[in-house]
Amino acid sequence: MAVDILKKRIDELVIKLNEASKAYYDDAEEIMSNYEFDELYDELLALEAETGYVRDDSPSINVGFETRSGLPKVTHEKKMLSLDKTKSREELKAWLGEHKGLLSWKLDGLTVVVTYNNGSLSQAVTRGNGVQGELITANALTIKNLPAKIEYQGRVVIRGEAVIKYSDFKKINDAIDDANAKYKNPRNLCSGSLRQLDPKVTAERNINFYAFSLNSAEGLDFHNSRSFGMEWLKKQGLDIVDYVTVDSSNIEREVENYELQVADFDIPSDGLVLAFEDLEYSSRLGETAKFPRDAIAFKWRDQQAETVLREIEWSPSRTGLLNPIAIFDSVELEGTTVSRASVHNISIMEDLELGIDDTIMVYKANMIIPQISDNLTRSGNIEIPENCPVCGGQTKIRDENGTRTLICTNPDCIAKHVKRFSLFVSRDAMNIEGLSEAGLLKFIGKGFLKSLPDIFDLAEHKEGIIVMEGYGEKSFANLTASIERSRNTTPARLLYSLGIPGIGVAISNTIAKACRNDWQRIQNLNEEDLKEIEGIGEVLSRDYIEYFANPDNSRMMDELLAKINLDESFKESGKALEGKTFVITGSLEHYAGRKELKTQIENEGGKVAGSVSKNTDYLITNDKTSGSSKNKAAQKLGVKIISEEEIREILGL
Repeated sequence: MAVDILKKRIDELVIKLNEASKAYYDDAEEIMSNYEFDELYDELLALEAETGYVRDDSPSINVGFETRSGLPKVTHEKKMLSLDKTKSREELKAWLGEHKGLLSWKLDGLTVVVTYNNGSLSQAVTRGNGVQGELITANALTIKNLPAKIEYQGRVVIRGEAVIKYSDFKKINDAIDDANAKYKNPRNLCSGSLRQLDPKVTAERNINFYAFSLNSAEGLDFHNSRSFGMEWLKKQGLDIVDYVTVDSSNIEREVENYELQVADFDIPSDGLVLAFEDLEYSSRLGETAKFPRDAIAFKWRDQQAETVLREIEWSPSRTGLLNPIAIFDSVELEGTTVSRASVHNISIMEDLELGIDDTIMVYKANMIIPQISDNLTRSGNIEIPENCPVCGGQTKIRDENGTRTLICTNPDCIAKHVKRFSLFVSRDAMNIEGLSEAGLLKFIGKGFLKSLPDIFDLAEHKEGIIVMEGYGEKSFANLTASIERSRNTTPARLLYSLGIPGIGVAISNTIAKACRNDWQRIQNLNEEDLKEIEGIGEVLSRDYIEYFANPDNSRMMDELLAKINLDESFKESGKALEGKTFVITGSLEHYAGRKELKTQIENEGGKVAGSVSKNTDYLITNDKTSGSSKNKAAQKLGVKIISEEEIREILGL
């Protein structure tokens, strides 16, 4: 092949890889998979070696990416190089030779350099482009497991990785209504969170910091041992990345042990890091223009499998987006059976030229997420549905910045009202465990759920559910058991579960109490009745009456009441908290605000004050160890501190 053609290909690769890096580091977006990036990067390295043509902006000689933000820039004392990498266990063992090394997780977050002076955290800087990073000290101080002070008084410089755990990432995304606004992955969310101009935003993201290198510690003898530095960091109160000591006799076994942990590891990781234990030997090795010679990254080799595409399933979302899911003949990948993978959008589906009965290659990104890497036959015969598979409404292709997606245009599509189902199964409503919003959308997409009463018939769809991703025999058994328990409920819970505008937990309890738990009275309240109930005004009254007057809701209620057991027993109350004074502080889980809990306490004869005094009987808080002024006052005055759960028990809820 002519050199000019090869150089042209190098130009194309550099531009494409730099665009992907910019999107990843600066815009928190992924425009290509890790698999595709690695494939193109390896192709670039091979072409540069063959031609000797290396552009100044080539990612092969540049570290990181020049980020854009309003944060101050700081020049690193020592250039922060990236690591050379391998996917071969044999190469990893050969690299170590007869030396001892430390093998640890390669965490996938944001690398941060932290400096302590006189025992206090004085500076935190991102990796940035390897030469300059962004000053994020105020944000770093909000990281809960990163100590603001350590015992050692000399100057200490530490490198570590800031990450958001998968479990916390899921909680953050679950709280976002707009599916298009959900964050793509924990790494991007962590990067964006730490680079916020407002530390309050950072504090809300539950970021963790794991040290992976003690760079320097003024006056400290390192005993020529990398592991000594790691253990010393632990003694200073820092969390460190999990590591093991290895040599040629056990390195392959330890890599295997890490591999077995990947599927259940809660911290984002994209491989392992191997570094020499001997610090003097490490310092003699030096570095290349881009890589240090004393450490190397091991990336999991993506196990690929060939299979046949059988179907494209269009999965609904709350926003009306219909996401294409590839269904293919089952294959074994990384020890699990895989038969489906998200294609994300129409653009990716068209780029792969997917067609029914095509032969495709599938893999697990970072050994976790199934994806399609290639289509060997490329028939491109997929027909994009003109009607929504959930409601039958008309679909439309939307093009935003070159990305084509399919949406349902019907505003009444049941998938767009999944929040109704989500509220219905929530803890303060019917309290059905095992039904997340994502799970509800799956059941809606399969046609198992069309209205609220259908939840109590999910057991009839066992064969269809146990083969769905995220479900199995055990999950199904737990779900159906929870559904059965939820059939026994109270009028107040049922009323709240219906999602009538403005009718929250406290108002539901107030209405149920006013009607002495008689459901027929609750359902048939008129305007005059509602006016007599404290807390209900004209707007709430109108919405309440309209809900039960709606024929569709009336039919649904008849069907629902036939499937549950309402405990309408009623015990006179109103004096359970008589003479007791309460103060409420901090955030609440069961209530939209403190006013709702205040109403319940006052309904039982209690009084709610704004500050703690000698007349206070109870301080209600979900953080009994908080250093807040109210907590301190309660402790000083001997006021009993109770949690939200404890006051709910006292209220009989």
